[in-house]
This record gives sequence, C-alpha cells and structure tokens, in this order.
Amino acid sequence: MAPPTKIRILVPLVLVAVACALAAATQEFANLARSPFPLYPTLSYDPVIAGRGEPSLSLEDVSVPVPFTVGRRQTLAAALDGLGVAPRDAYDAASALAEHVDVRRIRAGEDGVVWFDDESRLARLRLDLDGKGRVEVVRGAEGWTSRWDEAVRLVEVRRVQGRLDGFLENAVRKAGGDPRLAYKMSNVLQWDLDFNRDLRTGDSFEVLYEDVTLDGESAPPGDVLAMTYENRGRRYEAYRYGDGGYYDAEGKPLRKMFLRSPLPFSRVTSRFSHRRYHPVLKVNRPHYGVDYGAPTGTSVRVTASGTIVSTGWTKGGGNTVKVRHPNGYMTAYLHLSRYAKGLYKGKSVRQEDVIGYVGATGLATGPHLDYRVQKNGRWIDPLSLPNTPADPIPDAELVSFFTHRDELRQRLAGGTAKVTAAP
Repeated sequence: MAPPTKIRILVPLVLVAVACALAAATQEFANLARSPFPLYPTLSYDPVIAGRGEPSLSLEDVSVPVPFTVGRRQTLAAALDGLGVAPRDAYDAASALAEHVDVRRIRAGEDGVVWFDDESRLARLRLDLDGKGRVEVVRGAEGWTSRWDEAVRLVEVRRVQGRLDGFLENAVRKAGGDPRLAYKMSNVLQWDLDFNRDLRTGDSFEVLYEDVTLDGESAPPGDVLAMTYENRGRRYEAYRYGDGGYYDAEGKPLRKMFLRSPLPFSRVTSRFSHRRYHPVLKVNRPHYGVDYGAPTGTSVRVTASGTIVSTGWTKGGGNTVKVRHPNGYMTAYLHLSRYAKGLYKGKSVRQEDVIGYVGATGLATGPHLDYRVQKNGRWIDPLSLPNTPADPIPDAELVSFFTHRDELRQRLAGGTAKVTAAP
C-alpha cells in the first residue's frame, strides 16, 4: 500500500531540518575552535565534591630553590644580598656555615642554592665547595643547624705516553690524559727544561700520575709520581719521593737554586743583548733581560728564594719587583700590571711564590714580562744561569729510593707492579 501523501511530504522536510541543524552546530563548534578566547562550560556547584576538604595549593606553599654563583671579588654576604637575603639572615647563616668552612675563603665560582620560607626569609642555604664537599645550613625553630658532606675523592694511578707535535696540552690530550697534566709536568722539570723555548716537535714523554674524581666527576690531576721526557737527544727522568720532592734516576734532586723561567708557559719574544733596537724609543740600546710574551694578568713566579728589595715604579720598566738572593744574585721583574698582595721591602719569598702579574706598564708595546738577573751588581743573561742543585738523598736512604724508583719504572714501561707509598 502506498504511504499517504502527507507522510511522503513530511519525511523529506524533517530530514532537511535535521541536516540544517547539524550544519549549524558544526559551524558553531568550528567558530569556537578558531576563537582565541574559547568559552568553556562553567561547572555547577556540587556540595558533595566541595565537602571533601581537598587542600588548595598556592605559591606561598612552594619553596623554590634559587641557584647562585659567587662572583669575582665578591663575598658570600654580597652574593646573598643580591638575592634579597636580609642582612641578619645572611649573618646567622654565615655563622652556622663557619662551623665547617672559613666563610672569608669562599672563592669566586663556588656554586650555591638558597630557599626562602613563606615570609620571604632565608630558610636554607647550600654551598658546593669545589674539590672539598657540600655544606648546608637550615633554619629551625631553635635556630640554625649545619651539616657537612665530604666529597668522595677517588684516586687511580694512570699512565700516558705520547709525542709532541704542537702544544704540550694537546699532546697529553691525544695520549688520553687530562690536558691539565701538562702544567704538572712543567712544574716537575721546571729546573732543567724551559717549557717556553726548549720543547721541540718529536719530543716524547711517559707520565705516571694520579687521576682524581670527586663525587664521580673528573677533577684536576693529582701528583705526578714519575715521568720521563726525551728532548733533543737527552732523556730526563723524575721520581717523586720522600717529602714530595722529585729526584733523577741517581737520587739527585731536580730542584735547583733558580727556575728556568718565571712563567710556566709563555714564549721568548726578545733575548738578552748589549745592543738592541728599542721598539718604543726607536734607538739602539742594551737590553739586559729576557722578554716573555704572555696575556695580561698571567702570574709571575719568583725564580729563587730571597728577600724583596723593592716594589715600585721604575723609569721604562713600569711596575717592578726586585728580589735579592744568596751568593750575590738579584732578579728583577718589569712591566707588571699589578703586584701580588702582601709584598713589601724586606719580606722573604720562596721559589715559585707569585710576586706579580704580567702587564704593559712603562715603555712597552704590549703585555709581556721583562725578566732580569744581576750577579754582584752586573747584569747577566738569565738564560745562562748556572743551576746549583739542592741536597741529594742521604746515602742511608738510597736503597729505599732505588727500590721505589724501580717500581715506578716498571709502571712507566706498562707493567703492573704495585706502587708503594714513598717513605
């Protein structure tokens, strides 16, 4: 039976109406999605949910750690002041820190973290002291408490061998060692080799040293235990023994009266001469020293133990330090940018003490050190200084030294002999 006429007409109309409604709804959702400020349905108040007593969270309840680093020439108090710590809180925290560390000796570059309470007061302070450990102080109801955690220091004896084809640091790195080891090596042989001018491409070395980690992270190398260095056909040997001194294969000390250079790494830019063209004055005149080119601020070491004669400005030499030594010697260090702290006339200094920093004061075209030496009042070439060695190992200890030396030699050669502590 055919459906009635009204039904045949009504069904298409209903379908059209549904289609129009769906199209309108789809367009509304599309407009809502494109809006930068979409509207969301507001939740109705539910007394059941509201009655659960769920705690609300605010920023005042969250203690956020604020890291900081002690800046150059900055005290801990100044660093804390820059974070908004009240002076009284900084003083109390520093007093608690003093149970474990000397607050005055906290160095630039040390990292720390502070936490504040809900009243913006300092609540907790932690300092990570490089190579030493971590100290933490916390404010409590009865004042401040402190805790010290020693850094876990692990030492492993390592051996590296390599050949010089550029800078010593690069050669050490290529050999698989820490490039900072190069400075340790230069210190060991500084009385016999001038690492500014004596090294040559093709030199070879073997080093036995202490590889150090602190809390699982690499740290600067420890002591060099033994090393050999082949330079221009000559073999240098060094073995650490006794009170930390270094000796050659026969037990003779490496330490001499004078260092070979006042700078551990540099380059000779001008030598001793009785007639040299002066780059500033534009005339020929004697140059009674050796010039070492180095960046401004490089530490200058006194080459021998002695007594400060003077610190002050000299004509042409700018900031100058003069040191008197035994046997009629005097050394002078010219063109310094500044002096080391605590220097004064009559003060005793020991070999390798820092007495100043490279600069370009006086008549200088650029930063460098002019190093000079007098013998009985007459200027002599610093590069020709005779080196008088320190006292050798007593005969009664030589057998012990030779045993220790042989153990180190075997390790240097790639053996597995156990290295015993030097007496």
